[in-house]
Amino acid sequence: MFMRTIGRGGIKPFIVCALSFAVPFAVGQTPVASDGDSHPQPATEAPASSSEIEQLRQMILQQQHQIDELKRAASEQKSQDAQKSQDSTAAAKPDASARSASSRGVGEVASTVPILPPLPAVTTLGTPLPVPQAAAVVPSSPLQIHVGDATITPVGFMDMTNTWRSTNSGASLATNFGNIPYSNTTQGNLTEDRMSAQNSRLGLRVDATVKGAHVLGYYEGDFVGFAPTNSQITSNSMTYRLRLFWINVRKGKWEIQGGQSWSLLVPNRKGLSALPGDLFYGQEFDVNYLNGLTWGRIPGYRLIGHPNNKVTWGVSFENAEQYVGGYGGATTVTLPAAFAGNNFNNEFNNGTTNTSVPNLRPDIIGKIAFEPSSHFHIEVAGISRTFKTYNPATQQHFTANGGGGSLNLNWEVVKNFRVVSNNFWSDGGGRYLFGQAPDVIVRPDGSPSPVHSGSMIQGIEAQKGNLLVYAYYGGILIGRNTALDASGKQIGWGYDGASNAQNRTVQEGTFGTVHTLWKDGKYGALQAMFQYAYFTRSPYNFVPAGTPNNAHEHAVWFNLRYVLPGTAPTINY
Repeated sequence: MFMRTIGRGGIKPFIVCALSFAVPFAVGQTPVASDGDSHPQPATEAPASSSEIEQLRQMILQQQHQIDELKRAASEQKSQDAQKSQDSTAAAKPDASARSASSRGVGEVASTVPILPPLPAVTTLGTPLPVPQAAAVVPSSPLQIHVGDATITPVGFMDMTNTWRSTNSGASLATNFGNIPYSNTTQGNLTEDRMSAQNSRLGLRVDATVKGAHVLGYYEGDFVGFAPTNSQITSNSMTYRLRLFWINVRKGKWEIQGGQSWSLLVPNRKGLSALPGDLFYGQEFDVNYLNGLTWGRIPGYRLIGHPNNKVTWGVSFENAEQYVGGYGGATTVTLPAAFAGNNFNNEFNNGTTNTSVPNLRPDIIGKIAFEPSSHFHIEVAGISRTFKTYNPATQQHFTANGGGGSLNLNWEVVKNFRVVSNNFWSDGGGRYLFGQAPDVIVRPDGSPSPVHSGSMIQGIEAQKGNLLVYAYYGGILIGRNTALDASGKQIGWGYDGASNAQNRTVQEGTFGTVHTLWKDGKYGALQAMFQYAYFTRSPYNFVPAGTPNNAHEHAVWFNLRYVLPGTAPTINY
């Protein structure tokens, strides 16, 4: 009953009553006691003054203020405990967007290879204690460098390659597909064997987030550049050269890229990414890759769109080059007599013209890729080219349009077994076939005429554990394009009496293995590689009697490679 009374009336009246009972003691007054006598006893002290009563009233008010403060503190503590409980629940079960962000690697953008470990989650300022995140326990590469919000990762590998060929093509690491020696030449009767570390590569990639956009920079170089004339005697002083140097920015469904990159015409394994691990150029380690591959490392710009996670489309504007043959020792088209002496005033690149060719506009390449699942990639690409010449004798300008298209497939039929099919046909696209076909011939009046050329690569790739096995067939077909010069002689490509260096077809069959001996996500990998290849090229015809109709070559490579952590894997499954 006592507690119920306090509950209904509140604590304040109870305190007032208690204090009123205690007031006499506080002021020194003895309370009246009854022992059966009806007369009160006289007081021993004088009655309390008004100042003492006011002092008691102030004491009561102070005590009430302290009670209110205690109640408010208790309420605040209860709210804090509830908030901490909510924070702990949220940390233990992050929402979908948080899980997605914490599971993505730093390098995942546009259509990239997730080769970098995820960064630890950022702790919000004001949190009493950091909440452990799953991504924070993933070890990062010891070679990574963090500068502000950017992550810098060295990429590349060290190669030690032994190359043996059945003919002396003089090509060192890189095979001259279209210039294999005939068996009736000195070079066709000598073998060659050479060791080299030239194919080793060094570079870096930079990943950062700037105002909600992912910025990816990539740089790579190797040592297959200029070789000093005495490089094979005492010191193999091979020079370092630029391979790739570009920057990519992606925000939302859009990305833009600029710099020297793999051409958009190179077949992709994944999306339309320019990262080496997302491209198809085979698992072989011939520096010139596969015969029949459409490729180039060309300066340019590109725009990529991602309507959804199954479709990617893009367009690129890449540096053009009017080409009539001659690259890598290949022969050139036969020019009109009036222009052959000075290569038509350097209006075409013959393999030695360098940067003096006056190209009209960049090559325009478009591509769309479809990926209904991670096991299937198919893409369609097209290219538009324009050639322009000027005849100073007649003061005439001429233009010709060229173009081509490709259909490429990369399909994981069953787990770890892929089928590859790349197909290209063009009218004036020989430059993209490693320069084995000319873009155009030149008619007697100086006008350009595009040359038909096409290629294909069919192959398989299979992996079991640490062993990768591959086999490819690649071929190039160059169409005939001829004209009659003012003297009545035939000119162009593939005419009667043409040089046996003017090829009709060039073919390659190759297979090999990549065995990963040791691999660690923090320290890289060590791989042993083997490749065998058989090459053949057939001229258009008209070789002298008693001479071979085609040229053949066998080649074998052994390679030991150390791969830096962070470098794209050998194959993407």
